[in-house]
Amino acid sequence: MADLFDDEWMKSFQGIWNAEPDLKDALAEIGFNSVIGYGMPGGDAPVGFIDVQNGEVVAAGAYDGRELSWDIRADQKNWDKWLSKGIGMAGMGMAVTTGKMKFKTGDFKAMFKDPRMAGPFIKSFEAMGKV
Repeated sequence: MADLFDDEWMKSFQGIWNAEPDLKDALAEIGFNSVIGYGMPGGDAPVGFIDVQNGEVVAAGAYDGRELSWDIRADQKNWDKWLSKGIGMAGMGMAVTTGKMKFKTGDFKAMFKDPRMAGPFIKSFEAMGKV
């Protein structure tokens, strides 16, 4: 079994993301392009990344040093909880407010205020839970 956010895990996440219309198609409608890193606090860099172009993940794997639009960090126990139970809008707001989820890069407030981005962000946790 792949470890959370390692190369194999991220490539599986890519396939699940791209098969999910509530992610891929919803983000394509708004022309969403971002490189998103995922990892744990304290590390110099995220563990894994996805490169989203027009809503579709076109590259994914172990983080390779590319410039990030978003860098999302949380402790392993929190990732495990969110991936098994989901997070929801209120849960996401609480996670950020309490510091359980940190955005080292990216404007969380702008994303949270735009339901065209916030809904798919929540959906991405459901997709992660399928890896």
